[in-house]
Amino acid sequence: MDYFSINSLREANAGWSLLRAQNASLALTFFMSAFTVPNQRNLGRQDLIDVLEDILFSLRDSLGEDRFPRTAAEYLDDWAEPGKAWLRKFYTDNRDEPVYDLTAATEDVIRWVEALRGRDFVPTQSRLSSIFNLLKTLVHGSETDPEERLAELQRQRDDIDAQMQQIRSGDIPVMSSPEAIDHFHQLTTQAKDLLADFREVETNFRKLDRNLREQISMWEGSQGDLLESIFSSQQDISGSLQGRTFQGFWDYLMSPALRSELHELLDRATRIEALTNQDGLQSITSMQKDWLPAVEQTQATVRQLSAQIRRLLDDKVYLENKRIMALIRSIESSSVAVRTNLPSGTFADLSGHDVPVALPFERPLYEPSRQIAIHDGVGVAEDLDVDANALFTQFHVDPQRLAGNIDAVVTEAGQATLADITDAYPLSQGLAELVTYFQLASESMWATINSDRSQTLSWTLPDGSLREATVDQIIFVRPS
Repeated sequence: MDYFSINSLREANAGWSLLRAQNASLALTFFMSAFTVPNQRNLGRQDLIDVLEDILFSLRDSLGEDRFPRTAAEYLDDWAEPGKAWLRKFYTDNRDEPVYDLTAATEDVIRWVEALRGRDFVPTQSRLSSIFNLLKTLVHGSETDPEERLAELQRQRDDIDAQMQQIRSGDIPVMSSPEAIDHFHQLTTQAKDLLADFREVETNFRKLDRNLREQISMWEGSQGDLLESIFSSQQDISGSLQGRTFQGFWDYLMSPALRSELHELLDRATRIEALTNQDGLQSITSMQKDWLPAVEQTQATVRQLSAQIRRLLDDKVYLENKRIMALIRSIESSSVAVRTNLPSGTFADLSGHDVPVALPFERPLYEPSRQIAIHDGVGVAEDLDVDANALFTQFHVDPQRLAGNIDAVVTEAGQATLADITDAYPLSQGLAELVTYFQLASESMWATINSDRSQTLSWTLPDGSLREATVDQIIFVRPS
């Protein structure tokens, strides 16, 4: 970065303006107390006013009544102004009062100020190990030579065999206490950083949406070109680098196997003897619970942006149709005005309209249609032993019953695959019931059909025979 880039950030960046503000200490104290320390987002106006009034009362009691002369509501409105943008003020569907949340720039300042205090313990060994592991994953994962890939896998297998042999011989290497504390501090730091990054991810999505809105507002081309541009831009939001990495994180987090493994590892980490006296040890078990609301809010933001783009497009189509109807009315009025007094000469020139010419000899000769002989005799069929019970053994699959099965399992577990639901409520109506589950999943916004993974479901027919079906994985999530 050069001088002009840094000076532009100094003048326009919201985080830099927060550090330069006269009441920066008050604002940062309030932001930490209300948002980052309790790990909360999207707080109502009155709740924030109550927190800020408590902070102001405590400070005025120590520094004097005239130290902060403005009210809590005035400070809150000032910090949410577009000129400062330290807080984002918006409305949600289920609340009448405005809701506030930290902006990405404000959270960056908070993390930087917290880092100024210094750290009693700085993890270095675990960081070096992470760098080596990331570098190995990058290099070997990008290798296209099959011999190199096989050699690396062979080396890893040899290392695993050597470790297994060492353990069988009674020599069990255990991580030392400093190493365990080192890795624990890096774990908590990266977990906090990941949770803080979601605000910046949401901001990046909003920037993509804002660029698309500007394009729609300034569009002067045809309607068809506008639609093509909108659809391609909508793909840019989900197909951008930010969108693809976020979707990959969402798919990873929604995997039942990976979530179960993560929960088990976090639970086992709290029982490590070397970490018994570490602060925040028990809080790491709720790590994925903290991630889910933040990820769901980012997903909801993407859905909301898509809906707003659709409404903006509908408004533009409505205005275009209104303009077309005004032109038609103008043409009709002009036609009525000249009905009794026709203009002389050429009334109108229509380009591109001509009379098609077809020469007689270009037409094919007449070809009579062929007569097809049809034998219309009806013979008498022989008596056949046909079971007519199949006409009367029809059954109906009740979608409400299946939806109740889904709600019962998801309410208890938070999320479940179709295999989990059929384990709890076995298929009793065979393939028809399985198809109805797919219909419910395709119509629900709380279900995801993952075509990259498959699952095998089975059921038993009335005659005792077993049937199996391999289908795409369906994940049902409890509505928020």
